Amino acid sequence: METDPQPKPPFNETNEDTPAIGGGLPVIEFWAEQTLSPQGPKLWKTLLHKSACLSCSWGTGGQKGGFTNEEGEKLQRCMKSVEAITAEIQPGVSTHFFDTNPIARLRQLSSYEADRLGRLSFPVILRAGSSHYERISWDEIYAIATAAFQKDPERVASYSSGRGCNEAAFILQLMMRTLGSNNLADCSDLCHAPSTTALDAMFGTKTSIVSLENLKEADCVVLAGANSPSNHPRLMNELIKLREKGAKIIIINPMMEIGLVKFGSPAFPVKSLIPGSDIASLYLQPIPGSDVALFMGIQKALIAQGLVDRAFLQTHTENWEEILAQAEQVDWETITATCGVCRAEIETAATIIGRSQRVVFGWAMGITQQTNGVDNVYSIANTALITGNAGKVGAGLMPVRGHSNVQGFGSMGVTVKLKAEIKQALERLLGRALTLPKGYHTRDLIEAADADKVDTLLCVGGNLYGANPNSAQAKRALSKIDTIIYLATKPNIGHFNGLAKTNTIIIPVLNRFEHPYKTTVESGNNFVRFNDTGETHLKGGDLVTEVEFLTTLADRVLGEHPIAWRKLADPRYVRQLIATTIPGYEKIGAIDETNEEFTISGRIVTTPHFKTPSGKAKMFATPLPVLTLPKPEDFGIDRPDRGLVLALMTGRSYSQHNTVVYKIGDKYRGMPHRNCILVNRLDAEKIGVAAHDRVTVQGDAGKLDEVEVIYGSVREGAALMFYPEVNVIFTAQTETRSGTPAYKRVPVVIYSP
Repeated sequence: METDPQPKPPFNETNEDTPAIGGGLPVIEFWAEQTLSPQGPKLWKTLLHKSACLSCSWGTGGQKGGFTNEEGEKLQRCMKSVEAITAEIQPGVSTHFFDTNPIARLRQLSSYEADRLGRLSFPVILRAGSSHYERISWDEIYAIATAAFQKDPERVASYSSGRGCNEAAFILQLMMRTLGSNNLADCSDLCHAPSTTALDAMFGTKTSIVSLENLKEADCVVLAGANSPSNHPRLMNELIKLREKGAKIIIINPMMEIGLVKFGSPAFPVKSLIPGSDIASLYLQPIPGSDVALFMGIQKALIAQGLVDRAFLQTHTENWEEILAQAEQVDWETITATCGVCRAEIETAATIIGRSQRVVFGWAMGITQQTNGVDNVYSIANTALITGNAGKVGAGLMPVRGHSNVQGFGSMGVTVKLKAEIKQALERLLGRALTLPKGYHTRDLIEAADADKVDTLLCVGGNLYGANPNSAQAKRALSKIDTIIYLATKPNIGHFNGLAKTNTIIIPVLNRFEHPYKTTVESGNNFVRFNDTGETHLKGGDLVTEVEFLTTLADRVLGEHPIAWRKLADPRYVRQLIATTIPGYEKIGAIDETNEEFTISGRIVTTPHFKTPSGKAKMFATPLPVLTLPKPEDFGIDRPDRGLVLALMTGRSYSQHNTVVYKIGDKYRGMPHRNCILVNRLDAEKIGVAAHDRVTVQGDAGKLDEVEVIYGSVREGAALMFYPEVNVIFTAQTETRSGTPAYKRVPVVIYSP
């Protein structure tokens, strides 16, 4: 009888006070604490509201009920969603808060402190030369915004996040392109742009080709570069159920995350919550940035073991001979030296994958946030195709996205890389050709602003300042823009550090469960949820919806031709336009009558015919990465002999969503606060550093002092620190094809002061 290969012990010991499993009783304790708080009734009302989860793109909610997913399964809410809702139902920021707190003081706030200020409920402006934000009237807001958007269209830009709805996203891109601008930067540029780039080239689609229904049919899941217990915990329920059915789970992550070894899910209170459920069948810890080498090794082992589906390759793929030849020609010594995983473990992974009938390959930002992120995705997809695991039920490629509607914004056309079909539909709608400039993705936007090429910026959610590397550059670049308008539900550090040259305006908006009309969002598995109407607890506030603000602004700037912008203030009409413009979204045109949520047509691939010109998947060769690190003396430190250079991974804590921090510490990694570095004990001992000692961590853009050393289960040569705080010390290299910064391999030197 075949048994699971067991995960290796971590490379080093963890702290004694870290939990033995991920999730578990702390989740229940948190729920109980929030339920018994004064906000408890409002929390439960919101949890039960028929609107999509505010947190990750796996999510729940919509017309099936607040705790229910698209497959009708109950008990699917997680601590992440409770944290997000709890933050949104805070009391409003005091009307006198900005009068008594100068911007110099607000700039000192951390992400955690900024979020705890409460909900924004009235608009404010920081004028050039002023030391305080002050309240502003809507008439003046629209006067300033109208003038700002009448500038040269190529000097006007937007930035957005997945917190908004599809309807607002569609209006945003339609307004920008009607103006003549293609500067539609989005938070996805910083995370899964390599996924969309690679998948589009290979399969003619930019999203997951696996539905939740199909995931349930897998007998093996490969999950690479993801910390799902923290960032998409709903996925853990599916992995638990698959393991119970005998499926194998291969985890690839330089960090030994405890929740990926064993996880206690509240969805299964008896069999999982306290004892915990096994997750990883095999746990591989490669060198950060080496995933191409690891997957090439798996491919080489598949060839040697006779587990290649050549009939599938010949019939349904292009360029497969080059991929197999590349894997055969590279020697094992090069593979193992590059990825840091031994040959035996790689061969074990290949055996599991090759002998499984239906394999789903999932990945997150450990794969994409690399200088070769597109190649990483190519290598994963090549492995899937070599084994015939694409274009059938229970198999395929599944990028695991972190924000609830980040994929919806891309579907609506909020991207510099507009699909030809959408461009043609927009041209029909506008009655003219759209000759679009290249446009700025997020990193290009910061560079352009730093070069004085941007006059106006509209931020629809998100934290552009906090999300970017090199915080000093981000602050400087944003300070050169004449007018910045932020649409937000709560304050964040970007509102206090990403300040414009002339006018910085913060506009308070309603969140998803407060809208006076129905809206839609899209999950990472291509399911469209329909959100019921609601009301805000901010009585007497002065808030708007994104849809209201965008349509009013567009009407003032563009008039009524060729679009009747005021008519778009009714989301039902927007959905009619989406139905005729966005491929696969045809059903949204009738959703107000049917209340029927749906899976977007044409995206889930269960037969091996792909949306490429030939109908075949196009495979791409993937060069092996050259993973060198600078020497301590390259950082210009006084005592290079006492310095150690590591490949730093930036990451989120277990109580964090994007740049929003809900708790200061991270008990699952034994990190008590935000100014910590998680390192391998063997690395620390090389420079005579012990656990809880204080060190300086220096990158190419700055340094952080008094950083506490925490021993953790991270492989030798790597380390982890928390984002966004650590962004101040480095300028990440950018993946040239997608524009995504390499946050998961940042060269830093650590040394004792």
